[in-house]
Amino acid sequence: MTHDLDACARVAEAAADVAAAVIRPFFRERIGITRKGDSSPVTAADRAAEQAIRAVLAERFPDHGVIGEEFGAERADRSFQWVLDPIDGTKSFITGRPCFTTLIALLDRGIPVLGLINQPITGERWLGLAGRETRFTAPAGYGAPPPGSWARTREGVVLAEAQLSCTTLDLFTPETRPRWERLAARVGQVTWGGDAYAHGLLALGGVDLIAETTYKIWDWAALVPVIEGAGGVITDWNGAALRPGADGSVLAAGSAALHGAALGVLAEA
Repeated sequence: MTHDLDACARVAEAAADVAAAVIRPFFRERIGITRKGDSSPVTAADRAAEQAIRAVLAERFPDHGVIGEEFGAERADRSFQWVLDPIDGTKSFITGRPCFTTLIALLDRGIPVLGLINQPITGERWLGLAGRETRFTAPAGYGAPPPGSWARTREGVVLAEAQLSCTTLDLFTPETRPRWERLAARVGQVTWGGDAYAHGLLALGGVDLIAETTYKIWDWAALVPVIEGAGGVITDWNGAALRPGADGSVLAAGSAALHGAALGVLAEA
């Protein structure tokens, strides 16, 4: 990568700060909701936050491409592409649940090299950079590690003891739902909701396994450096790396062994 990854990280954090300042006044307020073509909700907060992030990126990296959930792609032919989801978990946001996040990622020729997960209300933030350990910061009382320590997944967990998380069964198809249910029957406990926030919890060792489908590039791009930098593994349901054009399935696990065990169950006839 020709760009200074630390400089890119500083810009991503500045963009997350600006987006959070935009989002917070909308939280738990009565705001209008519209439906996109896929019936997912969108609000003025989603749009304003993405515009704010794009403004920061345009000032610092005007030659980079940008792909955003709300406003599409710009300069799609560039090697460096920022990928944005201003509010991942809009359903949580509009119902007042503080488990939505802002996702900011940087791809270098299609490979995620920077991922940031930010919770605007609690102040929790995960920053993953390719080849480095994931950094988690949060206000006092939110489990932030002491200075000099890093987010880490839970080690030594076998499938029968694993904490499996999933946002909702509604997004599974007749083909994928039986596969997911087979996996759910083999784990220790299943919890629901969370979207990308659950991936942050996996990086902290609270969740061990996440299996989802229908993820778009803005849903998974930021997760890859965060999960990998915390010691975990994240791929599609076939074990392939997540890259542009991926099929939408995502399997994240706290260790290679747990990931392999889950892949095996998903692949069973």
